[in-house]
Amino acid sequence: MPKDRLQIILAKPRGFCAGVVRAIEIVEQALKVHGAPVYVRHEIVHNKHVVEDLRRKGARFVQDVDEIPEGAVTVFSAHGVSRKVENDAETRQLDVIDATCPLVTKVHNQAKRFVRNGYAIVLIGHANHPEIEGTLGQIPGTAYLVEDVEDACTLSPDDPEKLAYVTQTTLSVDDTKSIIEKLKARFPKIQGPSTDDICYATQNRQTAVKALSSQVDVILVLGASFSSNSNRLREIGEISGIPSYLLDDASALNSAWLKGAKSVGITAGASAPEELVVELIKRLDELYDLTVSTIDGVDETLIFNLPRKLTKGSSQPAPQA
Repeated sequence: MPKDRLQIILAKPRGFCAGVVRAIEIVEQALKVHGAPVYVRHEIVHNKHVVEDLRRKGARFVQDVDEIPEGAVTVFSAHGVSRKVENDAETRQLDVIDATCPLVTKVHNQAKRFVRNGYAIVLIGHANHPEIEGTLGQIPGTAYLVEDVEDACTLSPDDPEKLAYVTQTTLSVDDTKSIIEKLKARFPKIQGPSTDDICYATQNRQTAVKALSSQVDVILVLGASFSSNSNRLREIGEISGIPSYLLDDASALNSAWLKGAKSVGITAGASAPEELVVELIKRLDELYDLTVSTIDGVDETLIFNLPRKLTKGSSQPAPQA
């Protein structure tokens, strides 16, 4: 019996961003240089497939540094950590390798500069997200967390004349636009970074989903259920009027989602490996007569350097940013 035809259109870009690639390479290189085990505080990135692969290679994931033997090789995740965590690691004399995404570090540094100039910080982001916990813990002054427009409406700072805002990197310009507009309306003197300073990967992936939504009947997003950027990709598809589903991998595919569909868009969150996309296409190929294409999109060429302590003495040059 012939299979129904289904057109697959892949988003571009999708999947790993430069910060995630760097974080994973840091753990893998640390294992090569130091041998197992290498301890990682929290999941290196938000994806169980990545975490399990690194665990098989010898990484040990912990919630807090007090679970790590004194002096052990330790990697901080891509989300960044607070000063307290840094101090605790120093107290335990841990051999720390920092895998914080350079764009997250940039946000930390922006906030610190604003504080040095006398500003209180408005941090736009999601409470309890590890990046937000780390950023709040890096700000050496007053900080207010704003999650949405309602929070911006009710914010009551001690000095409305001396405010500056920074944002969680997994939020795009589109995500934060209405919040920033409300803050500027209420606090005309509020300072903030250039829009050029947002995470390029977040914006690019969201723009690609918007492009997909005009060409497909259903959108499938590969990524973890607790991944902020993956959830947002699914939400953007829904807002565009396209049934959109978030799935960890091909095994989570529900064929009922595709009933009556002639075309399906596929993307992946910034922590989801490309192998998950390949596996999903293989699964769909078992069910349908497929054609596969990729939409036009941004070519991402940015590569972040590995820490010098992992490349020193290596015969291979460090990647260039």
